Amino acid sequence: MFDKLAGVEERFCQLEQLLSDPKVLQDRGAFQKYSREHADLSDIVNVFRIYKQTDRELDESLELLKDADPEIKSMAKEEFDRLTARKAELEEQLKYLLIPKDPLDEKNVLLEIRAGTGGDEAGLFAADLYKMYNKYAESRHWSMEIMDLHSTGVGGVKEIIVLVKGKGAYSRLKYESGTHRVQRVPTTETQGRIHTSAVTVAVLPEAEDVEVQIDPSELRIDVFRSSGPGGQSVNTTDSAVRVTHLPTGLVVSCQDEKSQHKNKAKALKVLRARLLDKMIQEQDAKRSQDRKNQVGSGDRSERIRTYNFPQGRMTDHRIGLTLYRLDSILQGDIDEIIDSLIAYYQSQALQNAQ
Repeated sequence: MFDKLAGVEERFCQLEQLLSDPKVLQDRGAFQKYSREHADLSDIVNVFRIYKQTDRELDESLELLKDADPEIKSMAKEEFDRLTARKAELEEQLKYLLIPKDPLDEKNVLLEIRAGTGGDEAGLFAADLYKMYNKYAESRHWSMEIMDLHSTGVGGVKEIIVLVKGKGAYSRLKYESGTHRVQRVPTTETQGRIHTSAVTVAVLPEAEDVEVQIDPSELRIDVFRSSGPGGQSVNTTDSAVRVTHLPTGLVVSCQDEKSQHKNKAKALKVLRARLLDKMIQEQDAKRSQDRKNQVGSGDRSERIRTYNFPQGRMTDHRIGLTLYRLDSILQGDIDEIIDSLIAYYQSQALQNAQ
């Protein structure tokens, strides 16, 4: 590990020299590239330097322990114990910092929420989950733009696709992918029986044009009249757009905007994200036969969480986390859940790297 850290520090010093090179300063592309790499390495180099300084101080206190003066020896023992504990903390911190960063972490997110089994109740809970993520996005000063929305007739959501824009959106939301199960008494249930339904959530990193290039000749574009609630022109013009990617069979429909051009642009954005996600899933499958060992794979077939209303309980089944504050969770207070998931998957990555 320390040979690797020494190499990282050496590269950091090289980057500092490159960033002061007049030729690099004149090359905007190169300067931005080296600046990003320098920023990425700065945390780990700073901690490594503190670790080395702590190690030197530990050697000095070890020498003082040999002093004949009992008072100096006692002070040296206290300092030695403090530095030993500090060194161990820094060592653990360095192990985590050496875990390769997910290159997608800083990306915006396409959040797709779909009602699953459970009829109208599933649609109502899909709407609840959308509100939960919306409030969470507000708390982090992210913006949310609805790309497509299919409502149910009772105030629920059959499907909603939202673009979440903000720093670190993917890093915070990527573990939300999966099946979310709800257990509660529906408002339509006269017998007071608990009903179980499910909603699926997919979190896709937004794809840039340079990452996923789409050949227009491989697309089939269909236009049709929008359905459902909306403005005056929603049901009277062919503004809705359906885009089919012929090589993969992926289909994306958007009807949220009154403009056909805006719907097409949104549909292509969603399609690009799904194609990037497909590429990532295929790469992960090639790297490992066992998808369970893939950190952050976001297997959307997996039941990840249960929201039990009678008990006021939320349980995340992946990490065995249970919280009895369902009301605040549905109001977007989910940082504790997300932080616990990040810590769990980081520890998994650390074990896999050893």
